[in-house]
Amino acid sequence: MNITASGTTITEADKAAMHAVVDRGWITASAINKEFEKQFGDFVGVPHVRTTNSGSSSNLLAVAAMVESGRWKAGDEIITPACAFPTTVNPLLLYGLVPVFIDVDIPTYNATVDAVEDAITGKTAGIMMAHTLGNPFHPSVFNLGLPVIEDSCDALGSLVKGAHVGQKGVLATCSFFPAHHITMGEGGAVFTQDKELITTVESIRDWGRDCYCEPGCENTCGKRFEHRLGGLPYGYDHKYTYTHLGFNLKITEIQAALGLSQLQRLPEFIKARRENFDFLHGGLQKLSGKLLLPEATVGTTPSWFGFPLTIRAEGERHALQEYMTECGVGTRLLFSGNITRQPYMRDRRYRIHGTLTNCDRIMNDTFWIGVWPGLTTDNLQYMIDKLEAFFK
Repeated sequence: MNITASGTTITEADKAAMHAVVDRGWITASAINKEFEKQFGDFVGVPHVRTTNSGSSSNLLAVAAMVESGRWKAGDEIITPACAFPTTVNPLLLYGLVPVFIDVDIPTYNATVDAVEDAITGKTAGIMMAHTLGNPFHPSVFNLGLPVIEDSCDALGSLVKGAHVGQKGVLATCSFFPAHHITMGEGGAVFTQDKELITTVESIRDWGRDCYCEPGCENTCGKRFEHRLGGLPYGYDHKYTYTHLGFNLKITEIQAALGLSQLQRLPEFIKARRENFDFLHGGLQKLSGKLLLPEATVGTTPSWFGFPLTIRAEGERHALQEYMTECGVGTRLLFSGNITRQPYMRDRRYRIHGTLTNCDRIMNDTFWIGVWPGLTTDNLQYMIDKLEAFFK
């Protein structure tokens, strides 16, 4: 048996949607992408959405927009958990911001409000946190008076008091990598309530240009040759005028078509993930003396990305992972563990507030198994049986 920790389901309808784009011959993101952005925004309850080529690019764009808009500046401190995926942290380092790493709670795997609040100083300019494995962090974080970037890459469909994650953050991000809730193959999104910030995001995503014409369009503003910006001469073509330090982080229309098709099945995907999580949680109760089972943050309804487990006895994870691999069951670590111990962090500028005891424990003793919609009841029971067999 081969049970992967993550995966995706591609239907004939998905394939037909992509083939239709190829047949039309217009590959660059256009009308279908716009429709995806609209429907995605309707689903998450946020008016402004821009697609990107990955969730990691989405995080980069969110941080870049905060810096380019002047809301954050190099040297500002940004509070973030040390148990993180690298690309939640890397944009902070790239833009000269100073990550302030804090510990997380087990078994929610999110930083507590108290830990965040205790790390705030006069240098603190904001917070950047992920909803770990789809489990939302506590909503009281938004009551601390600081702008929050919500890394929601693992959390599409997760709710806080009935509202989708990403509604309260100054900016939020999502990923459409095949392991995630819907897929474009590669892809992501930035979304926000802030119209000014989304304009900055779009500019940085599209080379940093000031022009907002769609691909293949010209003179949308009606004054393409009537601008005077920077040190450029009057009338310099607006399509080649750049007001931000930018990149090209767009998707294709083929990706948008796949994402739009997948979006129609998102409610069933979320339902399956929750049901699979509940099945594992119930079936593993008998091992609660050996394994710490995950818990949802109070007041939230997660759309789980994976099923995290922490082994109570130190030093057993390596043997367990080897055993599960031999049994055909995929396991994954909780991303970077304690990111400050990763090789690339050597000589980087950051600050640790307090201890990172739980992050170290996660680094040594935590792993996760899959809950993705392609798993059957037999698959789930097999994973439970093999975990039982290991501890016996």
